[in-house]
Amino acid sequence: MMSNTQAPIIDINSHLSENWTTQETENVKVVVDFFQHLMNEHDFEYTLQNYGGSSYTQHNRAIPNEMTGLIGYVKTLTKRFPEYSFDVKKIFADGDYVILHSHTTMKAKHRGNEKKGFIITDTFKLKDGKLSEHWDAIQPIDTFSRFLMLMTGGSIGNNNPTF
Repeated sequence: MMSNTQAPIIDINSHLSENWTTQETENVKVVVDFFQHLMNEHDFEYTLQNYGGSSYTQHNRAIPNEMTGLIGYVKTLTKRFPEYSFDVKKIFADGDYVILHSHTTMKAKHRGNEKKGFIITDTFKLKDGKLSEHWDAIQPIDTFSRFLMLMTGGSIGNNNPTF
């Protein structure tokens, strides 16, 4: 059970697979570092400095393209929900793709409560060890999460295909 007072820390060692290639393991390390700093620590400066230098295509239609678009989106979200965080439950790697399966909550007091928040699957594609594309699938768990999705799910931030 994680502490409710601090952001979750993604324990990469508990997710590593002996079946992954060296490149897959390196890709997972990149995604975990990126995700930890942006989604859990909300360290926008670190994220932009370390991941903002290459092209990044966003397939979630509500989020603008490029790393600056994603950071802007998360900044807005964390202004309203400063305790927003991801508890990564599973990590999958296949070649240039890394998938995170997470329990996301908006409030620290809901961390670990599987009746609150969202189930989110994030799929990242890496090119030459750098983040290049992102897709996600989001399932709201409780009434608040369903309402939040209804209220925010209609904006279009890019024209990229969803598949």
